[in-house]
Amino acid sequence: MSRFTGQPRRREQVAEAVSAASELLEVVWGRGQEAAPSGPVPPSQLRALLVIETHEGVNLRTLGEALGSRPSSVSRLCDRMEAMGLVTRSQSRASRREVELRLSPRGQQALDEYRVFRTREVALVLERMEPSDVLMLAAGLDAFRAAASRGPGGAAETAETPLRGHVADSA
Repeated sequence: MSRFTGQPRRREQVAEAVSAASELLEVVWGRGQEAAPSGPVPPSQLRALLVIETHEGVNLRTLGEALGSRPSSVSRLCDRMEAMGLVTRSQSRASRREVELRLSPRGQQALDEYRVFRTREVALVLERMEPSDVLMLAAGLDAFRAAASRGPGGAAETAETPLRGHVADSA
């Protein structure tokens, strides 16, 4: 019996099922992104916007660590987002060598729109499910989120590791 499902499934099978569901969720989210009035924002930019929203004033180095990207790539990404009016850069109050990133009103609006349209698309799928299955899914996702937000050793994240595990690949 699997401790994950109560059924005789191996961890690998459960991981494959979660991965398959994640891929379908990306398709559903993509429909929501395409419908957003602000227009499509590439996934890499969307992930960056999510980090910047959560960690207002983040610097380029920390953003790169959160995204798993090289500094030069992050700098170009931020150039594009700034040109689109999604973020603003300012000199850090702590160090003149650092740049702080913040969402612009347009960047916040884009994230808000995506959330509304993505939520609408997910709700359409949930309506086709049995109520008991929706409850089990919600409980499972809460447990998954809690486990994913803990550090590699299983401990809860600290102020020193605020970004790990919070940025979805598909944003």
